Amino acid sequence: MGGLTLLIAAVAIWLIWTGKLQRMTAKDGMALGAALVGAVLAAKGKPVIGAPLLIGAALFFARQGNIKARAKARKTAVPPSPPRADDVAKARALLGLSPDADAKAIRAAHRRLIASVHPDKGGTEALAAQINAARDLLLADQKQR
Repeated sequence: MGGLTLLIAAVAIWLIWTGKLQRMTAKDGMALGAALVGAVLAAKGKPVIGAPLLIGAALFFARQGNIKARAKARKTAVPPSPPRADDVAKARALLGLSPDADAKAIRAAHRRLIASVHPDKGGTEALAAQINAARDLLLADQKQR
């Protein structure tokens, strides 16, 4: 059991060293701590108390891995659809752009409009979101052409 404690400590050190610990949530940290405590208790001759902690932490991390894998599969499973012509026309009208506007003109129109409707300037979040979505749609359409 002492080897298991060293292994878990080595994993914790590796997480800190590589910076992966910065992306850990509080739940991940608590599960890692429970695993360390469980390994120490098991190494000190109290496997009845330490084993459930180790098993619980292992199940937590296994479930987290499955959740992340499923989320990644969902993101890659649906290919992005090309923007529809009527959506592009609405976005151009919202930003006040002509059909031959380039990426620089799209960004300039976005900056001009967002400066006046930004929530920090007294505008609404909904309108700012629409303007941001219009910019993103037009830039994506520009890239496809």
